[in-house]
Amino acid sequence: MNFRINWEALGIAASVACAIHCAVLPLFLTGLPLFGINIIHNIFVEVLLMGLAFFIGFSTLWHGYKKHHQHWATLIPFSSGMILFTLNQFFTFPYSSFLFVIPAASLVIIAHLLNHRYCREADHTHSKDCVH
Repeated sequence: MNFRINWEALGIAASVACAIHCAVLPLFLTGLPLFGINIIHNIFVEVLLMGLAFFIGFSTLWHGYKKHHQHWATLIPFSSGMILFTLNQFFTFPYSSFLFVIPAASLVIIAHLLNHRYCREADHTHSKDCVH
């Protein structure tokens, strides 16, 4: 049985997981102090999640860039979005989410949409390492 990872689907799933994390986690975390657990603003957890998201997202976009379309336009907005997410961790002030998180999420989504479009438009033959 030959198993291959669909990097585009994995990247989209990671983005959806990130959106769910950002929406649901604050609700879940508010109940944790009742059990003596406090991980809100835990820099280790945040850096771990951002590192995982960057690794999966960049791997997905790199595969599309290298194997299919050779457009840097996918890697630049993704990296910029991740930089904005990182800046949000270190420069927090009132309404910093509007300055950092919303544009960061938008850039990551744009990068994945561009990657998907460029992969679909690429006129190439599928090789053994191509997963779609």
